[in-house]
Amino acid sequence: QVQLVESGGGLVQAGGSLRLSCAASGRTFRSYGMAWFRQAPGKERDFVAAISGVGSIIYYADSVKGRFTISRDTAKTTVYLQMNSLKPEDTAVYYCAASASYVSRNRDAYDYWGQGTQVTVSS
Repeated sequence: QVQLVESGGGLVQAGGSLRLSCAASGRTFRSYGMAWFRQAPGKERDFVAAISGVGSIIYYADSVKGRFTISRDTAKTTVYLQMNSLKPEDTAVYYCAASASYVSRNRDAYDYWGQGTQVTVSS
């Protein structure tokens, strides 16, 4: 069983930065693929970024490539999402997810989800 707790969301002006954190419990964290998804009001939950267990495989959505960076600190069992050059269209609830099998852009691959953290970017 893995529990995920996100933090770091908030209100920021366009062009600003935020760093989201996802604290994971569970002794097998090192083997899990981790990802961030986001969901804006009235829209589906979309893929943002993902990282494999050892960090050797990383995926980004085209909309965030070059602006967002995903990383993980295995010792602290934490995954981060550094978000720079934020845009109003980045406004959403951001969710952390964990996969016991593999890293993927597909939300159906993920077994565990956090409660989400709100990110609001003002213009």
